[in-house]
Amino acid sequence: MTIARLPKQHGGYTATLMSDNPAAVVPQAQPQDTRAGFFFALSAYLLWGFLPMFMKAVAHIPVIEVLAHRVIWSVPIAGAVLVWLGRTADLKKALRTPSMVAMAMVTAALISVNWGIYVWAIGAGRALETALGYYINPLFSIFLAALFLGERPSRLQLAAIALACVAVGVVTWEAGGLPVVSLALAVSWGFYALARRALPIGPNQGFFLEILILSPFALAAALWFGASGGGHFFAGNLADTALLLACGVVTAVPLMLYANGAKGLRLSTIGIMQYIAPTMIFLTAVFVFHEPFSTGRAIAFALIWTALALYTAPTLIAHRRRGGQA
Repeated sequence: MTIARLPKQHGGYTATLMSDNPAAVVPQAQPQDTRAGFFFALSAYLLWGFLPMFMKAVAHIPVIEVLAHRVIWSVPIAGAVLVWLGRTADLKKALRTPSMVAMAMVTAALISVNWGIYVWAIGAGRALETALGYYINPLFSIFLAALFLGERPSRLQLAAIALACVAVGVVTWEAGGLPVVSLALAVSWGFYALARRALPIGPNQGFFLEILILSPFALAAALWFGASGGGHFFAGNLADTALLLACGVVTAVPLMLYANGAKGLRLSTIGIMQYIAPTMIFLTAVFVFHEPFSTGRAIAFALIWTALALYTAPTLIAHRRRGGQA
């Protein structure tokens, strides 16, 4: 997901891709939303919203094996897109720059941790916690922007952060422990987004560079699973093989759709649309996976939604004003 200087109400930088997704740099604000940009971005968010269904289908496969195949099969897809777009020159330049490779190694490590937590959480029946973590993401980004970038949060943003802290406290009190999955997703993605600022490369190139760095480890893991007899790829079950092959599609395609869609959208539109996927994950967890939705969780989500309303209100007002002037 993506990082760039934004207006004050956005907290300076944001991660507009979902935590399960690799990096992309937010384009400069567009004067108007384009129809193509809207449908590309909407398609991406809808695919990310349905991603828990896929992850539930591979829940019987070890997390490391799933991660390995997400990386392996994303490489040819992302590579083909780069060639098709004619954007390989930026990638070659990055590969020849040690500082960019070093930073890409950091971002690749952080995103792999984030992916691992997400895959494990869905399989372990903790999709609600992932939704909570994704809702916390933009608020945690405001905190990091203030801490590391010297940006001053507005009063509404401070109120939103305070409400998010109360929500975490409610969940902690009810469960008798911190919501580790939610916090781990928000923290890993927040620092990934922060580190991604130092990698001046486009979304498609950045994604490919990260999975290229991860690919040797992914290949080694896949080969180990195959050699040990515990692997699921071409192990006699065609359904498992098909699911692992599809890992590249479900990983790369939404990102590519988003990266191209965001070019034709205003930042305010992206900021509002980023809540589509966590809302779908929340609904899936409650109504499809039937995860327990206790009173404490209901209170916590109500607090988070209130916090996000405070966070988003200035953006929505400005968005409507600009729409009225168009």
